[in-house]
Amino acid sequence: MSIPYRQIRAAFTDEAITVYQAYGPAVAGPAVRAQRFVPPFKRERMTWIKPSFLWMMYRCGWATKPGQTRVLAIDITREGFAWALEHSCLSHPDAGTDHEVWKKRLRESPVRIQWDPERDPHHHALPHRSIQIGLSGVAVARYVDQWILGITDLTDRVRDIRQALHDGKDVTEMLPVERPYPLPARLAEAIGASTAPALG
Repeated sequence: MSIPYRQIRAAFTDEAITVYQAYGPAVAGPAVRAQRFVPPFKRERMTWIKPSFLWMMYRCGWATKPGQTRVLAIDITREGFAWALEHSCLSHPDAGTDHEVWKKRLRESPVRIQWDPERDPHHHALPHRSIQIGLSGVAVARYVDQWILGITDLTDRVRDIRQALHDGKDVTEMLPVERPYPLPARLAEAIGASTAPALG
């Protein structure tokens, strides 16, 4: 089955969507205990959430990079996720975009959207893209105070998968099941999602 070039794929239920972040123990430990982000997590900084487990694994090197040794799965409300997309702007304008309109939206939006090459378990780039969502300002406050339904530490699972890869095993059954995430047409257009399959 062909995958659209830009498509959100995620683990989700009727109420929640799972996103991933990786931190060091100082941030991850208190967050898991409190089931929300608490100091030393810094609300003042942009925080990036990723619905793609494998892109998170690429970013954190299967929980081996400094400051990213604990992988968290955060279940957030689908309403909150929709709010983030509604109040977002692409980090870089698409071809044909009116630059003045884009710059105005960029200034006014507390959420950034980036589409980066999706990755396989070995970090090889795939022909389709994965969404990364950067939250700042009011979006971080809403994320921390309103959207989070639960935080799960996946670090042991990540290490098991990393070891299985090292041993040359097929890890497909060990990965979270991610499905195309349904989006209203207006949201799909706002974030530059596509319906045409990726080439390659």
